[in-house]
Amino acid sequence: MPVSLLDTRVPAVLLRIDRNPFHHGTLGAVRSLGRAGVQVHLVADSTGSPVRQSRFVRQIHPPPPPGASLDDIAVALRRIATGVARPAVLIPMDDASGIAVGRLREELAPAYLLPQQPGALPERVADKAELAEVCAAADVPHPETVVPESAEHAARAARGLGLPVIAKWSRPWLVPPGAGLRSTTVVRSAQEARDLYLRTGEAGSRLLLQAFLPPGPDRDWFFHGYADRSGAVCGGGSGVKTRAWPRGAGLTAVGRWAPNAQVQLLAERLAGELGYRGIFDLDFRRCGATGRYHLLDFNPRPGAQFRLFTDSAGLDVVRALHLDLTHRPLPDGVPLPGREFVVENYAPLTALRPAPPAGRELAWNARDDRGPGQALWGLWARHVSGRVLDRVRGAAAEAPARTHQVAPTAQTTEVPHTLSHDLSHDLSDDVSNDVCDEKASSC
Repeated sequence: MPVSLLDTRVPAVLLRIDRNPFHHGTLGAVRSLGRAGVQVHLVADSTGSPVRQSRFVRQIHPPPPPGASLDDIAVALRRIATGVARPAVLIPMDDASGIAVGRLREELAPAYLLPQQPGALPERVADKAELAEVCAAADVPHPETVVPESAEHAARAARGLGLPVIAKWSRPWLVPPGAGLRSTTVVRSAQEARDLYLRTGEAGSRLLLQAFLPPGPDRDWFFHGYADRSGAVCGGGSGVKTRAWPRGAGLTAVGRWAPNAQVQLLAERLAGELGYRGIFDLDFRRCGATGRYHLLDFNPRPGAQFRLFTDSAGLDVVRALHLDLTHRPLPDGVPLPGREFVVENYAPLTALRPAPPAGRELAWNARDDRGPGQALWGLWARHVSGRVLDRVRGAAAEAPARTHQVAPTAQTTEVPHTLSHDLSHDLSDDVSNDVCDEKASSC
């Protein structure tokens, strides 16, 4: 995209409250705007993050403290606005940021340029329990969902939905670090559902149980888009997850741009029904029995792999936002179906293979910005080795206790043998959930 298409007088401020050092979507936004000549300010905890090595970051600012109130976030953003000294496009990069910015929209103007929409809408769509109601009202398929009101209700609901089921905390951004709770869990027995419900106070939001939609080839889809001032959806497209990490359950390690009329229709219908404005990222799973695409997640911010949908004119959802908010026309680019996006630390072998004809984008490595890619591998190796060591120590501590336990019989367990996990799978879950806020929508 020619630099002149974006108004380079208007800087961008990227806000990330979540302290994940390996969020490649943040780097994607830094590069997308920086390459177009826009001054990029990053508000994030970049300690130990490859993102801080990018040559396209103009300045890194400390984020609000963990558990910050809306007032704390507003104070931090106003302080940064004073330093920037001119109106800037503000782009939330995680759900917590999107929700906070939505609530603070009126207070942050005119120092920041933001899409005009109801301030509570980002929180409504990010809440997993409310999303079920949103989908029902918009006639968008969604897995059957129950929000239990007691521990016994949770046990009954798990049996009624048909084990295994998916358990989610409705507001995963409230789950405290170190609590040992995952935003999404596969529940394989009524007792597990009962026990999980009893931890509701720790999680900070409601527990919900969803019918399990089995994974399979070409079943996991996503849609990234930008809804402009008129409500038109642009700057993105539909893609299929060809490799996940952990396998079958987690974030997109390899994705491919694949036009899908059904997914696009559902995405545009939902955005239109809600009156949504801004960047959004939707996750779908196709039901193997019915062929219907069920919406699993609505993320009111850029998805980590948004750069997959970069068209022939260089337009993506982040550039579309900047152009729209600065009242500049969007270029007429041509979609590039077949284009591939690869996250190297999750799919290193794929990254080494020849790129498809439509092209490939790597999450970390780039010829014009080598710093993050060079920093990644040492940091990632230390991170994973630390997780492995923690896991081994935990397994060693539990071993003596297990030797005194009587193994359950086939008649007393509700867990199908084929769904049991080995140590390596559990370990990959632990590492993935520790480093990415886009945790599994279903498993």
